[in-house]
Amino acid sequence: MDSLTVHRRKPDISEIRNRASAKNRQEGKQISLELSKVIKLLTDPLTVKLKERHLFVLKKLLKRNHIGFLLKELSGIAKILDICAERAKDHPEYVLILCEALKLCRLPFLKERTSDELTYAQDTIDFLSHMGCLMRVSDAEVRQNLVECVRSFYSCVVPKLLLDGTDPPTKPKLRTVPSNSRFSRLSLRLQQTSTSYRLQLLEYSDLPQTFLLSMVALENQPNIRLQLLHTLQLLSSSSDLNCAALLCARGAETICLHMNEADPSGQVLIRSTEILWNLVERCNKEEVTEQLSSLECVVSLKEAFLHHMLNKSQPSNVQLRNDLLVITSLLAESPKSQLVESFFARQLVIFAISPELRSHNALVPDFKMDFSLEDMKLKKLLLNLLVLMSSDFAAQQIYKEERVMLALLTLVKPPEASSAPHRSGSRHWSALQGEELQLQALATLATLAPILLDDYKLYQGNACLLMLLDWCVVPDSYFGQGQSFHSIGGRGSKKAQMRLCIRALRSITSLCEESVNQDLCDQGIISQLLGILNQMEESPDEDDAIALEVIADIQLILSTLCEPDMHRKELFGSEGVEMVLHFLKKGTERFYSGLGHNKLILSTVDCVWSCIVGCYTTEDYFLAKEGTFLLLDLLSTSPGCVHGIVLSTLLELCDNPNTLSHILSWRPSGGGSAPGLLLQMWRQEEEMLGVARDPHGAIADPRRPILTRSQQEDAQHSFPAHSPGAAVLELSENLRSKIYSIFCKIGFQELPGLTRKDYVTLSIIRRYLDFKVGEVWDEISQELREGGVRPISPDQKALSSICSITEDTARRVMEDQRSIIELQQKEESSEEELLYTEITVNSHCKQKELAAKSWDNYVSRTSNYEVLKEVKAQREKCSSSSKPEDSRNRPTEHVIGHVMTVEHTDDPGLEGVNVKLASTNIKSASLNNEETMTRDPEYFSTVSIGD
Repeated sequence: MDSLTVHRRKPDISEIRNRASAKNRQEGKQISLELSKVIKLLTDPLTVKLKERHLFVLKKLLKRNHIGFLLKELSGIAKILDICAERAKDHPEYVLILCEALKLCRLPFLKERTSDELTYAQDTIDFLSHMGCLMRVSDAEVRQNLVECVRSFYSCVVPKLLLDGTDPPTKPKLRTVPSNSRFSRLSLRLQQTSTSYRLQLLEYSDLPQTFLLSMVALENQPNIRLQLLHTLQLLSSSSDLNCAALLCARGAETICLHMNEADPSGQVLIRSTEILWNLVERCNKEEVTEQLSSLECVVSLKEAFLHHMLNKSQPSNVQLRNDLLVITSLLAESPKSQLVESFFARQLVIFAISPELRSHNALVPDFKMDFSLEDMKLKKLLLNLLVLMSSDFAAQQIYKEERVMLALLTLVKPPEASSAPHRSGSRHWSALQGEELQLQALATLATLAPILLDDYKLYQGNACLLMLLDWCVVPDSYFGQGQSFHSIGGRGSKKAQMRLCIRALRSITSLCEESVNQDLCDQGIISQLLGILNQMEESPDEDDAIALEVIADIQLILSTLCEPDMHRKELFGSEGVEMVLHFLKKGTERFYSGLGHNKLILSTVDCVWSCIVGCYTTEDYFLAKEGTFLLLDLLSTSPGCVHGIVLSTLLELCDNPNTLSHILSWRPSGGGSAPGLLLQMWRQEEEMLGVARDPHGAIADPRRPILTRSQQEDAQHSFPAHSPGAAVLELSENLRSKIYSIFCKIGFQELPGLTRKDYVTLSIIRRYLDFKVGEVWDEISQELREGGVRPISPDQKALSSICSITEDTARRVMEDQRSIIELQQKEESSEEELLYTEITVNSHCKQKELAAKSWDNYVSRTSNYEVLKEVKAQREKCSSSSKPEDSRNRPTEHVIGHVMTVEHTDDPGLEGVNVKLASTNIKSASLNNEETMTRDPEYFSTVSIGD
């Protein structure tokens, strides 16, 4: 009997995987179906009152999800939490469910696949928004758990949950899933979402706004309110989107209005201040300022600041006081702030002038500074606040009433003078603190002195600043610390004090208040400033930006003082002229160095214009020292942004008759003359302006001889009746009017160093005023046409005549330019003919010399046999060493080229010349003696072989 063999087929691995995945999907579907059954149980009208059944099912649901909620179930969990929140009002039993659910929300969410994070992102955002809405539950335990839950998102260490049922390596042990649970099998393939996943989606939820709005409901729960502020601080410090969401819900205003509520711990104000700081740093400052500028917010800030200003029991109060003052400084920049209306501005001003001055105002209680580091910061912030509030006219009145100018002048006194009134044993600012406050006060004075000019004159501000300036230049043992912002670059010297003192004097003199400027001149400021400049010239430092700034500011002060008064220009004198010449000689090599050489050049030229021009004594000394040459050198080497002021200065100097000879005699290093330089600048200016010119630089269109591209564009637009037209505005926008004015001074005839191209340009400049007048009348005619206005017949005829005269003038100029160009072409042609004639003559002379030399060689060889043998041997030796075998018997040829004829065509330059050349072949006499002996000497004559 045959045995039967049974073969068992091994199952396919892919089939097992498919079965497993189908089984998992079925289990996930069953879990989702169970969640929907829970929701139906809670909401169905037939089972809505089965509270015990509800609690049993909810506890079972939470027990099943004790390791975290699935991402795909968050939508259903959110609905269940909302239902429990509604039931918790009447049934406190649901509160425990909410608290347990919120504790589970602290755990990371779970995902089955990597794509679940993206698939269920919107469900997660909605879930977080629903979590925030749980703040409506009045129970303190729910609110506390909710706040702690959100705060746990920002915990740095999140315990890693082991989803395979094993114990974690650290205590306490995590609960494992019972083996009889269907969820245990599903948990084997679950993964935690990343720690940053919830934080990223939290930024797009409504939770930050909901937490902010719920602060109003926490007035009777101070502990939870403090924890909520802590959470809001975390939210605002971690994300710009969270800050934007808080600000959109008027978070700055809400936080500020609740920052002074009763709080024994004092943490509410600290947390609120931190939140405001985060909003200022991460959001739009203008929007934050707009929310804090209301009267209620300013009053709240004032109360908080005054409380900590007068209460120094704890170091945190002192630091918090300064932080509140920084936020107040932000408000002071806004014109809509209510600092003056809330009486906060006056209180800040009184604090700012202490301890230099004592105020008896009853609004501010008396307080004393302990001159600590925090008080130093407070003093500097208050001085800065004076600058920020100075744009408000009401604040300026407070400054006058509280004698702010006197306090500033007290601070800027030199250290010896300011330290003299201190009594022995009295506390005061240290030397380092005194230096920082002195520099801060000088910077503040530069802004407030022009505003409070009456107080500045009343308290003798000029004398105080000049005394400080004297102290700055006197060598002594003072050693600057240079550790503040305003003392940069002044360590070990008084350079920082001099810089800010000069800057304050510049801001005061720039007002052109005659009484103040005259008082400065009476006290000898001109000679004092010139002495400082001479002292700085002795130790020049080309890389010292602070020194360059001081020199430029001093020159601006001298220009402002000397420009309107002839006597002050005389006081400027030869010493000032020498100073100006010294800086003009530096040139423009370092104009773009970034250290301030550009400002120095401009201030130096302005000093020439304001302090020298107009006074014949200083002008003559300036001309005698070749100052005009230096200005022209500067004009030829400087960039275009300097040309305007240099040309204006030269134009003013041309009123002196001695200037013209200096201008005409100037010669640049590269050749040329001053008129040629001005004509070149004119051509460059017209090229930049887009004026129509032909290749020779002549007028291309007689109807628009000097019209620019911008004028053609502006012709399409109409100008108001009270404003000048484009033709008039163009005069001040380019250099052509200045160049024309200078030529009117030096003349248009017999100018040195000009080319034919320069004469073409000069013919346009000569008629510039006529062309400009024609442009103005043409604009008038166009405006009348656009306005629909028809002039009367005589006026219309006059307008037509003016336009035709301008065009005729342009055509005559074009004829003159054409004749100049033709003359130039003739001269070039004659020069070329002369050149080629010289070439021809030289060629004939060379030809004759070669022929004579050849004849002498021939005679010497035929008359002396020894010479003939020597020449023959030498040639054979050279021929054998330099030529191949097949070419040794080839005769050697010598060719002489010469010019036969020269013809000219209409083409310009060398292309218009045709030259015919001829060559002469001279054979060597040593090739064949018999043939050479029978040839006639005429063999060496030239023969033309064609072109």
